[in-house]
Amino acid sequence: MKLIRRHLVMGALLGTAFGGLLILLGGQFVDFQTPSMDLKPLVSTEPARGSLSLPLRKFEWQARTPHPLDLKYPYPYPFLLTHPNKCKGPRGAPFLLMLVMTRPQDVGARQAIRQTWGNETLVPDVVIRRLFVLGLPPPLFTKELHTLLEEEDREHGDLLQMGFLDTYNNLTLKVLMGLEWMARYCPSAQYVLKVDGDVFLNPSFLVRQVLQPYGPPRPDFITGYIYRNTGPLRNPAYKWYIPPELYLPDRYPPYCGGPGYVLSGSLALRVLAVAQTLKVIYLEDVFVGLCLQRLGVKPTPSPPKAFLMYRLQYEYCAFHRLALVHQFWPQELLQIWPDFQRVNMTCTVP
Repeated sequence: MKLIRRHLVMGALLGTAFGGLLILLGGQFVDFQTPSMDLKPLVSTEPARGSLSLPLRKFEWQARTPHPLDLKYPYPYPFLLTHPNKCKGPRGAPFLLMLVMTRPQDVGARQAIRQTWGNETLVPDVVIRRLFVLGLPPPLFTKELHTLLEEEDREHGDLLQMGFLDTYNNLTLKVLMGLEWMARYCPSAQYVLKVDGDVFLNPSFLVRQVLQPYGPPRPDFITGYIYRNTGPLRNPAYKWYIPPELYLPDRYPPYCGGPGYVLSGSLALRVLAVAQTLKVIYLEDVFVGLCLQRLGVKPTPSPPKAFLMYRLQYEYCAFHRLALVHQFWPQELLQIWPDFQRVNMTCTVP
């Protein structure tokens, strides 16, 4: 009933949303009246305690720069919801830390992921920890969503919320803040998965075939779907527009596609450190590629077609031979998951 009530409330809220609101506020941030900090290689401020009870005046939006693509990082964005003890326990540091990118209003998606591929117990004998990473909702819905998010986090204990507006243009900030949390509270995680909330994930294949838990350490490891020989789109009409003043070269270095990539914990810490020395761009996967270039690290090819950046029709055997498929929605996950979990099925090797 709690989940149904959340869906009803969320539907009423989002039914009145204006698409232009997010565009208008895309470059705006929380004003904590704190100057930019030098974080080389330290991480940001202490998490706020009881932060969802902070006066709403602390969430007044002010334009920081004239250009919506000009992101501020490093900057002392606060952790508003956090779980410092998430990686502690008798089993030790996690083998895999999942950082799942969702929006505040994606209540249904988070619940579907918890019931499917986000279940931390899916891979026996391997410690997996999951956190949903989110920013702040549009100001129109701040009060209502604060209440819902507090309730959701009390129930599940897996929300990591930061104090900046949750927009597409701020996705790089979400990823970097997720790595800041990892650096502070989970630095011994062997691998970190950055994954979007609109995918199908096969944790068993990812762990057993891609990460190989009994293999040797791989300090420079990052893999996913590798883009090569791509360059910035200069037409402002495109979603992935990058002006020359933000990134001048006509080619990007190799990078792993944003829907999902996994890197060793030690490399994640180095990416975070070097990110604080570079000009941040809003294309998060490209920016991670720029960090890798500065570090002199190249992505490692994954098993063939293990990470699909396009939609694929579900088929039991095919999906057991891959790690990730992009463009899967919550209701689809819930529909296919019981079949995917069947164990009395024999698949021929292609």
